[in-house]
Amino acid sequence: MSRIILIPGNGNDNVESSMWYPSVVRALTDAKNPHNTTHPLFPGGNILQTFPDPYDAHEDIWIRFMEDDIEIGELDVVIGHSSGAAAIMRYVETRKVKGVVLVSAYHSDLDDPSERESGYFNRPWDWDAISRNVEWMTQFSSPSDQLVPIDEQRFVASKIAGIDYIELPNRGHFTRDRAFPELVANVMQKMSS
Repeated sequence: MSRIILIPGNGNDNVESSMWYPSVVRALTDAKNPHNTTHPLFPGGNILQTFPDPYDAHEDIWIRFMEDDIEIGELDVVIGHSSGAAAIMRYVETRKVKGVVLVSAYHSDLDDPSERESGYFNRPWDWDAISRNVEWMTQFSSPSDQLVPIDEQRFVASKIAGIDYIELPNRGHFTRDRAFPELVANVMQKMSS
């Protein structure tokens, strides 16, 4: 059964009540009961939880958690924000999922020592495998992102075949929003077609 899974950005030790994360998960499952198992789009429910190593988001810890604890599978739709976007891109290099939504995605360490140490950026990306292992993918970016330059985000979009790339003005790093209706509408449209 399909699930909606949210992979947060690093630096977040309270994912369950942070930013737009809970409102998106509720909107995609059931506003009254976020763990509803009868929702037509995501009968398997959702995963919205703080990850281990929340501040540094080391690849070896996060990928193992995604595989062994969450058990992300071929029917799941995964939303990755910032470091979470890097994590899900690495994950789908070698595993299949139904859909992926990237928010503030990037492909380099951005000359940041902690990003460099995280492990995601120490080798080339397998863009062909990423494209092949996902039925559909959407990317949300903003030219006003203060952490990830827009050229970095556009580069990611240019490398993934068939991606639905959406730029939203004045959204920054998508950290001030309490809701994300564009993302909800996009996932609903992709899952309904």
